[in-house]
Amino acid sequence: MTSDTEAAQAGAWLDDARKTVGDTKLAARAEQIGRVEEVGDGIALVSGMPGVRLDELVQFGSGQFGFAQSLDNDRVGCVLLDDVDGVMAGDIVRGTGDVVRVSAGPGLLGRVVDPLGRPLDGKGPVPAGTMTPIEQPAPAIVDRDLVVQPVQTGLIVIDALFALGRGQRELIIGDRAIGKSTIGIDTILNQKDGDMICIYVAVGQKSSSVRRAIDTIFAGGAPDRCIVVVAAPTDSPGLQWIAPFAAFTMAEYFRDRGQHALVVIDDLTKHAATHREIALLTHQSPGREAYPGDVFYVHARLLERAAKLSKAKGGGSLTALPIAETDAGNLSAYIPTNLISITDGQIVLNAKLFHEGQKPAVDVGTSVSRVGGKTQARVLRDVADTLRLDYAQFLELEGFTRFGGMQDGRVHQQLTRGARIRAILDQPQHAPLRLADEVALVMAAQGGMLDALSLPAIVTFREGLRAAIDHGASDAVRMIQAGGSIDGAGKKSLSDALAGYAKTIKPPAPVAA
Repeated sequence: MTSDTEAAQAGAWLDDARKTVGDTKLAARAEQIGRVEEVGDGIALVSGMPGVRLDELVQFGSGQFGFAQSLDNDRVGCVLLDDVDGVMAGDIVRGTGDVVRVSAGPGLLGRVVDPLGRPLDGKGPVPAGTMTPIEQPAPAIVDRDLVVQPVQTGLIVIDALFALGRGQRELIIGDRAIGKSTIGIDTILNQKDGDMICIYVAVGQKSSSVRRAIDTIFAGGAPDRCIVVVAAPTDSPGLQWIAPFAAFTMAEYFRDRGQHALVVIDDLTKHAATHREIALLTHQSPGREAYPGDVFYVHARLLERAAKLSKAKGGGSLTALPIAETDAGNLSAYIPTNLISITDGQIVLNAKLFHEGQKPAVDVGTSVSRVGGKTQARVLRDVADTLRLDYAQFLELEGFTRFGGMQDGRVHQQLTRGARIRAILDQPQHAPLRLADEVALVMAAQGGMLDALSLPAIVTFREGLRAAIDHGASDAVRMIQAGGSIDGAGKKSLSDALAGYAKTIKPPAPVAA
């Protein structure tokens, strides 16, 4: 009985095997196979793959992946996306026919991931999204719209003097450790009550700095609308190189669906250094400052992906705030000049201002937004119409008065007013202001309401400003916050509330010795 059952089972299995073999379509399959010649520092030089394409994803015999960065006559320079451990000379390498892709979708919101979308926050797997190539063409001119919608940073020195717009590329540049990252993070924090998806990408930053940034964004911002992409300095050069491209791909998922996204890249100077490292290791010809000749193209094709799409394309936007580091304030270095020529303006931070206590240390003489007033909130544009000119004149007069001499009444008044303007432009970090608060501060300074106050008293004025205008001009505040404009009655009520509040400010008590 047992033998009959076994025979029946064997016959059934044989029938299934015959059917499977019969259904199998036999055909020739071409496969690119090469071998590793050299490996080290995150780079593998591979021979025997004449048909591989530039940027093609390749798989090593140990299961690791990389992509083709340089193509020579006899070998291919491949950049590893993971550590080189396990990859040895002589290993087989296979071409995949695909390119590097990253998962993009709402499942990434609220997460900290690496440039390949793998979780780094210990919250479990990231929900599957749309696998999209990290390299995407920039939107065509006909698919773009005018940049007219503002991006409120919450920093009065930027919103009042160098307004940013949705779809703009604004460079943040300055020396090391003078507040560049803080400007980007404060801009993310100020979107807490807005509709922008914010992506912060750290390229080669110290782990302690990245941890502080993550804690600040998730504590003070809107974590459910933020993504943090981290490529640590200990990661492979390949991961650091693809990090900003992967972040843009994640942002484009939302932009292409009619939403608005903001990408802060911290920073492109380290990304350029990584590109130089990869180029030298793959034996590409060095150029100025040892950078390869295509470093301009790399950053140009990345930042050109930031755009405001037309209504026919959904009307979404992608705003980029790349950060770059200078050495001793040298804006004429190779990478800074490249990025300045690519972007739509730059916010320049000055180390001297920073050490004097002016924060954000924005140099209003060399900073510029090439979109500017077209995107500025109408009410802020009206009250800050002459603010930049008045402040520039004050700085010039202040420089002349250091040589001594008599001051007439008009000059003294300009110096007094200018010092109050400088005081309102000073702002604590991670404390972005509402649009109504910025309008009120500019109105008070330009209207002379702060002239009678000492400079220390202006700090007290700022601290209680929000409560004062919410109580004394609530209708005007609601109008500004809702539509970015104000009528004549609202402007008068806000002015009256500010004048009354300024009279209540007393100078702070002296500190006991």
